[in-house]
Amino acid sequence: MNDHLEDILAEQLAVVFCGINPGKGSAALGQHFANRSNRFWRTLHLAGFTPHEIRPEDGPTLLQYRCGLTTLVERPTASAGELARHEFLDAAAAFEHKIRACRPRYLAFLGKAGYSALSGHKQIAWGLQPQSLGNTSVWVLPNPSGRNLAFSLDQLVHAYRELREVIAHADPEPLLS
Repeated sequence: MNDHLEDILAEQLAVVFCGINPGKGSAALGQHFANRSNRFWRTLHLAGFTPHEIRPEDGPTLLQYRCGLTTLVERPTASAGELARHEFLDAAAAFEHKIRACRPRYLAFLGKAGYSALSGHKQIAWGLQPQSLGNTSVWVLPNPSGRNLAFSLDQLVHAYRELREVIAHADPEPLLS
């Protein structure tokens, strides 16, 4: 059994999606968003980031579309609520170093909790954030977890598509090829 989930990263991606931490099932399988109730892969496809819905076991193919995946905290849990505040703070320096090294155009936090812990801000708006991480613009998207009942699939797709459209207007190289 794996005790963490490998990042799907490369240099100069259009966007790196950042989850809070891996679920235990995803870490055990070595696949991001492997829980059937998670809507990440479906949302990415419907929002136009990928030409088809990627299966969790094919996650590394996301790099073909200039997108990557990472987590803020590496420790797998059954629920992100199991993480202690100090785990976010302990992870911050290594996380920031990782993002600065791969230099994506956008860093998209999946949910407000991770970005709030990293930035120290309590009030976080959805969308583009006023602070960047080096030359990387920061965006906050709703968490696609099946436990996040505050957002329907349509609402998730709308929020993710907004980021997709911003990237398309700002970046001469298309995400889909």
